Amino acid sequence: MKYHPEQIEKKWQAYWKQHKTFKTTENAHQKKYYVLDMFPYPSGAGLHVGHLLGYTATDIIARIKRHQGYNVLHPMGWDSFGLPAEQYAVRTGTHPAITTKANIQNFKRQLEAVGYSYDWDRAFATSDPKYYKWTQWIFTKLYERGLAYQADLMVNYCPALGTVLANEEIESGKSKEGGYPIERRPLRQWVLKITAYADRLLEDLKEVDWPEGLKKLQTNWIGRSEGASLSFSIENGLGEITVFTTRPDTLFGVTYLVLAPEHPLLETIVPPAFESQVRAYQKSVSAKSEFERSEIAKTKSGVFTGAYALHPITLEKIPIWTADYVLMGYGTGSVMAVPAHDERDFAFASQFNLKIAPVVAPQEDQETKCWSGKGICIHSHSPELSLDGLSTEEAKRVVIDFLEKKGIGKGSVHYKLRDWLFSRQRYWGEPFPLLHLPDGSIRALELDELPLVPPEISDYKPSSTGESPLAKVREWVEVFDAKTGMKALRETNTMPQWAGSCWYYLRFCDPQNDVQAWDEKKEAYWMPVDLYVGGAEHAVLHLLYARFWHKVLFDCGLVSTKEPFQRLCNQGILTARSFQKEGGGYVAPEEAVEKGGEWIHAKTQEKLRSQMEKMSKSKLNGVSPDEIIEEFGADSMRLYSMFMGPIEKEKIWNTDGVNGCHRFLQRFYEMTVSEKVSDQESEEALRLLHLLIKGVSDDVEKMLFNTAVAKMMEFVNDFNRLTHYPKAVLKEATILLSPFAPHLAEEIWESLGEKETIAYAPWPKADPKYLEQAVVTYVIQVNGKLRGRFELPKDQAEEAIIALAKENPGISKHLQGVVQKVIFVPNKLLNFVLE
Repeated sequence: MKYHPEQIEKKWQAYWKQHKTFKTTENAHQKKYYVLDMFPYPSGAGLHVGHLLGYTATDIIARIKRHQGYNVLHPMGWDSFGLPAEQYAVRTGTHPAITTKANIQNFKRQLEAVGYSYDWDRAFATSDPKYYKWTQWIFTKLYERGLAYQADLMVNYCPALGTVLANEEIESGKSKEGGYPIERRPLRQWVLKITAYADRLLEDLKEVDWPEGLKKLQTNWIGRSEGASLSFSIENGLGEITVFTTRPDTLFGVTYLVLAPEHPLLETIVPPAFESQVRAYQKSVSAKSEFERSEIAKTKSGVFTGAYALHPITLEKIPIWTADYVLMGYGTGSVMAVPAHDERDFAFASQFNLKIAPVVAPQEDQETKCWSGKGICIHSHSPELSLDGLSTEEAKRVVIDFLEKKGIGKGSVHYKLRDWLFSRQRYWGEPFPLLHLPDGSIRALELDELPLVPPEISDYKPSSTGESPLAKVREWVEVFDAKTGMKALRETNTMPQWAGSCWYYLRFCDPQNDVQAWDEKKEAYWMPVDLYVGGAEHAVLHLLYARFWHKVLFDCGLVSTKEPFQRLCNQGILTARSFQKEGGGYVAPEEAVEKGGEWIHAKTQEKLRSQMEKMSKSKLNGVSPDEIIEEFGADSMRLYSMFMGPIEKEKIWNTDGVNGCHRFLQRFYEMTVSEKVSDQESEEALRLLHLLIKGVSDDVEKMLFNTAVAKMMEFVNDFNRLTHYPKAVLKEATILLSPFAPHLAEEIWESLGEKETIAYAPWPKADPKYLEQAVVTYVIQVNGKLRGRFELPKDQAEEAIIALAKENPGISKHLQGVVQKVIFVPNKLLNFVLE
């Protein structure tokens, strides 16, 4: 019988939908497993196969856990607020809600066509008022705890998009959305005090099962460092410059100070003779993004302010410069420069001919003009303090003690992490649940006033002043506050897209609850998320923000766990070959063929330069799952997406590979409907089955899906050699296939006489007595070169193998000469060493 996936898959998708096969309810007597995808932004382009790597992996795990008796929560939703939908509305005049709804319908259709076992009754979109009511409520909790505040900040502003952008929304100085130039400008913004949780965000990484590389990314982003804070007095009593340094041991090597161009002290300390050059420099820097300014390899720029500070120990005059590599948002916005022992300071000092004063000698001979490592202090003394001869570690403690006794500094901890700039000048986002009152106070809306829904508007363009489009709707902004009896103004900024994705995993625990964000018993049952899978692009910020919100909710007594995600897996990037002509432009992959290891254009036979590209519609390499399903079926696509390689590694999509998986499924299907299917038992069939059970079970536990698929393919090859196919063995093997190719597995299960869905059939257990391999391969070598193989029962004697080798014409012809010695490895190898 021929395998027809188009018929089988529609049949079983309809069955699952009708019977609500994957609907999940809490069961206190059943062990739970919560497996979650990083939910998608529903763009108009729809899904491409790169999206499906993680979704297929989590679906396999969810299905296996159901087979293993777990109560599985496997939900899906839509991260649907954000800039792309708003920009589409600006271009087309179509309301973002309309395009978002259409995109969600398309995404859901595509996901259902792949056969994912989501509980669709739990689905929601972050742009639904029933959802963002609770996003707004969580914000009020942050506000009540003093973790949300307003501040005047230098921000990344995009005039073309009319909004502030976070650093992660910028690439090479331009907006990721549209590629527009960014400028730095001051704006009053809402900020979340994530720095208050910096130590806990670091410490609690010990409690989660995450890849060490990913933990390191989080650790580096938070950037905890110990050192000293100290002040340099500005000459003529014009104030103080406070700096933080991790190297107080190099204090005697300070030869200049640097202020960020936005530093407020530049308004008061610059002498008239230097005013024009400093102001011109500040203006030129305002057009640069933080990314451009912080690039290590770039040419350094800066100007002398004309002002001087006094060294806190030697009282030596130190010139004060301003340079763009110092950012106001990091630390104090000022740096004490030690060019002899810091590479960035050294490059700056070399460029502007500033003094370089070595104060640390390497403990071993090192030929370098700039030594940034540990060593012994030199040239570091004054009447009050001497560090000469001390190790750098000893000197750090001595300097901190001295600063604290003198009252001019102290030991302190510094973080690279900055508070989270949380407001956007957009329409398509959650409105802040805040009222500004005439007396300058701010009132957070109460639960009975939520959700605060934005007004319906037709003009989504932000104003030239940098205000949100909401600011133009005066009847919405200007309100009478019945609770205070005062006129009030609504906040017109909206929250960033990150807000809705900070807590969505909690709403999945209880998505239909209109009274609470979640029921505490349901949260306690499902949390934490046992397995969280998503792209590496979210390895830092999304996880950091979600962990921050979760810890605040934990402190409020609203969640039962300190961490939201117990186990984490980042899927690798999926690339495709695109083909670039020498003269420019791209040729779609389907227009090319591979011959002799080179890619040749199918029409012109012109050699093309093959390039690896992350899947993208613009490069003509974003492969739609719809096309693959139509040609090969969803099960073949699922199987191939796992067979390509380890889930966390980068992989190359090759549509021809799907065909290979399709052929495997055809063979599996034919095997189960063959005339050789029998109720008769077979010890060899049981041995093959239990080896498969052991192999697949071990591999999926480690998320080695590619090797699990390979073992199933080997099983089919070996099983096909049997004289008959025991039906009981085929049933067990079909359960093992089911998580990978669920539609075909359901069809086979039914054809083998089962009446219920295969989805909850018990996972097979390997019987140890069948795991001992009865037959092994003996490799025969002559002088280390392979000359033959024997498939024989285990534990053959060396003499028996030698005799067989000498009788074999293919081997014996290589045994001309004196055998000097024989190397025998039991059950593996026999090597004749000739003179």
